[in-house]
Amino acid sequence: MNTPASGDAAVIHGPWHDAQAQLTEAVAHLKCAPGLHEMLAMPRRELQVAVPLRRDDGTTAVFSGYRVQHNFSRGPTKGGLRFSTAVDLDEVRALAMWMTWKCALVDVPYGGAKGGVAIEPRDHSAAELERVTRRYTSEILPVIGPDTDIPAPDIGTDENTMAWIMDTYSVAKGHTVPGVVTGKPIALGGSLGRAGATSRGVAHIAMMAMSSKGIEPEGATASVQGFGKVGRGAARLLAEAGVRVLAVSDVDGAIFDGDGLDITRLGAHVDRTGSVVGFDDTESIHPGSLLTLDVDVVVPAAVEGVITAQNAADIRARIVVEGANGPTTQEADAILTDRGVLVVPDILANAGGVIVSYFEWVQSNQAYQWREREVNDRLEEKMTDAWRDVVDYAGAHGLTYRQAATALAVRRVLEAHELRGLYP
Repeated sequence: MNTPASGDAAVIHGPWHDAQAQLTEAVAHLKCAPGLHEMLAMPRRELQVAVPLRRDDGTTAVFSGYRVQHNFSRGPTKGGLRFSTAVDLDEVRALAMWMTWKCALVDVPYGGAKGGVAIEPRDHSAAELERVTRRYTSEILPVIGPDTDIPAPDIGTDENTMAWIMDTYSVAKGHTVPGVVTGKPIALGGSLGRAGATSRGVAHIAMMAMSSKGIEPEGATASVQGFGKVGRGAARLLAEAGVRVLAVSDVDGAIFDGDGLDITRLGAHVDRTGSVVGFDDTESIHPGSLLTLDVDVVVPAAVEGVITAQNAADIRARIVVEGANGPTTQEADAILTDRGVLVVPDILANAGGVIVSYFEWVQSNQAYQWREREVNDRLEEKMTDAWRDVVDYAGAHGLTYRQAATALAVRRVLEAHELRGLYP
């Protein structure tokens, strides 16, 4: 099959390889025609741009930027924008494909997209990041829009980034277009509840997964890799439910407390120092060992590819809830399945962000703001429905939750494609 994975100098092992393998497994289960498989395997549109930056000191640097739109069958594309030196085209392709499945699985009317700039935001001032964002937006402006492709925050970006994108796009169009992005500041049409939506969804799914295994929150333990947009909120919500969070990590290191971390105090420490490292009365541990601690639940909520064939056999948790996109490699997934570890896949576990992004987009189009409780209640309802769909499908077909979630999502995308037909 002539897919980007075989037509380019593909990475043998990586997120794009894993995304393609998951799709291949799903289409085999669904008995799809080869042509439909090829259509789903190849992104509909890929854009690579040069993003020049005039630094504060007057020098110039140039960074690579990307926007990949994977599928339009169910609606305009939707996906985050990340600023990270790890960004490359294959990573963005994989993330865009996973976004297509995620949107279909939780039944929001989007296809998947993703974008990124290969830059380390911590090495740049706020003014430099604004200039990078605005230049990147100008370069991809022809392919984004409220009815076309709607970016959102991801690793290394935030609500300020979205405000700059919205303003740049609006200036080009000659009028304010709040629906071009989600994850905006509340004052610019953002949604109440959006900032913590992914974390809330992860925690809600983790609680349902624990319940399915007969684990009571009050006696449960967890470790959370990543203490940023997703991990910090997930750790707080798990702790509020009675789960003892024994360890967390960030890019600077990892900490452990056998009695359970005080997540509220830890959050204040991070706000003050910028890192979890050095938090009072905790033990510093190797970041990689956080994944293999003797806990009930592990939440990888940082980056992809952290649970691998090398460490999967050492994971002692009964449940892995994927707060990040693609944290478990294909080989590791098979090992965990053989060992009876319940893996809740990313396209289900971390779908809270895109659900509330959809709510924000609806509110922007209506010029009306929902109450936060209304947002949270609707989020919980959609997450619960998706969980039940996956559990039921997995049970009916003898599949893992990842296989079931991917097959359900792919089937829904194919249904939309077949109803629309192929033009011309």
